[in-house]
Amino acid sequence: MRRIVSRIDPGSAGYRENATAYGALIDELRTRQQWVIDGGPDRARSIERHIARGKVMVRDRIDMVLDADSPFLELSTLSGWGQYDDSAPGAGIVTGVGLVHGAPWMFIANDATVKGGSLLPMSIKKHVRAQEIAEHHRLGVIYLVDSGGAFLPLQDELFPDKDHFGGSFFRQARMSAQGLPQLAVVLGGCTAGGAYVPALCDEVIMVEGIGRIFLGGPPIVKAALGEIVDPDDLGGADLHTRISGVSDHLAATEAEAYGKLREICETTAQRPITARQSWVDWADPEPPAYGADELYGIVSADDRMPFDGVEVIARLVDGSRFAAFKPEWGTSIVCGFARLWGHRVGIIANNGIIFSDAALKATHFIELCEQRRIPLVFLQNTSGYMVGRDSEIAGIAKHGAKMVAAVANATVPKYTVLIGGSYGAGNYGMCGRGFDPRFLFAWPNARIATMSARTAETVLVDIRLGGLRADETTDEEVEALRAEVHEQYATQSDPYYATSRLWDDGLLDPVHTRDVLGLCLALAARQDEPAPGPGIVYRM
Repeated sequence: MRRIVSRIDPGSAGYRENATAYGALIDELRTRQQWVIDGGPDRARSIERHIARGKVMVRDRIDMVLDADSPFLELSTLSGWGQYDDSAPGAGIVTGVGLVHGAPWMFIANDATVKGGSLLPMSIKKHVRAQEIAEHHRLGVIYLVDSGGAFLPLQDELFPDKDHFGGSFFRQARMSAQGLPQLAVVLGGCTAGGAYVPALCDEVIMVEGIGRIFLGGPPIVKAALGEIVDPDDLGGADLHTRISGVSDHLAATEAEAYGKLREICETTAQRPITARQSWVDWADPEPPAYGADELYGIVSADDRMPFDGVEVIARLVDGSRFAAFKPEWGTSIVCGFARLWGHRVGIIANNGIIFSDAALKATHFIELCEQRRIPLVFLQNTSGYMVGRDSEIAGIAKHGAKMVAAVANATVPKYTVLIGGSYGAGNYGMCGRGFDPRFLFAWPNARIATMSARTAETVLVDIRLGGLRADETTDEEVEALRAEVHEQYATQSDPYYATSRLWDDGLLDPVHTRDVLGLCLALAARQDEPAPGPGIVYRM
């Protein structure tokens, strides 16, 4: 493959302006991520109580289980951001993938310093998403349980529906039946529905003095039976390990529990990450020829100005080598083959709006990757498919539909990164959340909505004004309406609004994109090759 020759001039005024603007975005991202970890002043007292009980903080717990040199891909760190009066950093739960004895495991860990570990609607959504990823990748799941159960004031938003609390139990039982280990360490309360998390696991460790499991806690027992009982006598570690048999192992301390957990992990049949034995074509990796930090200067400070997808690819792939597909045709989409951390991939990147020829080119390329069993990486930066009479004459609706159908039917692993705009049906054709990519991440400059705030101003205001009498509408009322629509779309397309609601699997600093995608590809490579799809041809 030929090495991409970059046209970026790091000394230019435009590059420096972009880099300065992006630096501010990165500072904001890091500040907000740190706030989730630290919890802010309102959470300080809860953290003090947690530590005073001899407990370990949630991310330190995960570190104590992981291999010493293991990376940890934390997912959806900013879930819940701006919701629940900002009282639930990370939605009170930490999820992510790390290595234990060289094999990847999914971790689902309650943060008891956030509302006592009670589960909010976004907590359940984050829990279920982690289980989905685990099932897709044949990962065992480790539950570090320290939870007060469902947050009862919001019970109608987390109890009865398909992907609510019961859905997490359904997935847990199904994964266990598939031979995917489900292991739990009980480090605090497991009340009511929360009791089923460890009870459904294959093996359970309880920590003496802090771990408790009961379907009804002391207040419920008192209300229902008039019985007054001590929490440990009702559901403590000693009772459940020595008498009831709900727990399989008793640990005196958290450290002892994690040692036992690692011992159990070693007895399972979880596959280690060994790229050379995978179904994905693999070669020794080499770093890109250009520095990842140059991405800051490539992304336009003005989101109305496009930037070249090839320049982004040059800073992600091995040796900056890229075999472009149809480089002279349909240039609003870039397609081609490369290696990323040694794994062969097919990359599709937007150069702005998607025209009919670009849609056909992408469709053809997706089918080649499906035929050749090559994973797909989508780099989204588009305002959507082209509109207008000329585009309709050119068949944009049918050609866009072919691209959407090809993405939907591709069975090879798919990964999506929102590197800019993700608007309209372009989100679908470029493998948005609704098209089930293995992972979907976003950069902090990303925007996702049916249309941009500027476009919405014109479209929605014109529609609303069409239902009003022009002679009775003042200029002030029109401007107020325009400002209202702009504010709604600007707020709802913000990347923090999206990641808070788990429309992605987390916001990435662009310089980490290559490493994160490399880990994601390694997870797929350790699996058996996915069965090919129906082989339908859409490109003609």
